[in-house]
Amino acid sequence: MNNFNYFSETERLIIRPLKEEDFQNWLSEFENRLLAQHKYDKGKIDMSDCSEEWFINLVRKHQQLALNDTAHVFGVFLKNDGTHLGMIDFSTLARNDFQWGRIGYTIHNQYWRNGYAKEAVKETIKIAFRDLKFHRIEAHIYVDNTSPIKLAESVGMKFECIRNGFIFENGEWTDHLIYYINSR
Repeated sequence: MNNFNYFSETERLIIRPLKEEDFQNWLSEFENRLLAQHKYDKGKIDMSDCSEEWFINLVRKHQQLALNDTAHVFGVFLKNDGTHLGMIDFSTLARNDFQWGRIGYTIHNQYWRNGYAKEAVKETIKIAFRDLKFHRIEAHIYVDNTSPIKLAESVGMKFECIRNGFIFENGEWTDHLIYYINSR
């Protein structure tokens, strides 16, 4: 189950895995990020270590993760000019009787408030159910991060619970809200 050739379009977006030739576009949009807008936004990121060779290795790593069904990573691009807007990924949590995955999504902050995240997440959830054969997708969201909560709800995800001390980040165990959507 590899996603090297998965390609999906919405009204405004193209969603597909990164390709080696995406390097300049990808790098440019990371370099054009705005300063952090809130505590969960990384804002400007030091991209000085991201050479073309580094990027090619990243693309190959994404391909290997897909081959192993560990993770499936998609770039989000504007349909009209190919601008790289962000990334969406699915991590496989369990297969067999579960078919369970986790979604992660990020849009570069210079493109926020245009509806791109909602459009991209809705489309990639279709890919997850149809092509990746997941039955259940979860989003793990910081309890006070309101934008991803609103996004999850807007694409039909339902609040399930709070998992206390769920993920070890920045030197501490953090609580997360769990939102989910099933294929049926």
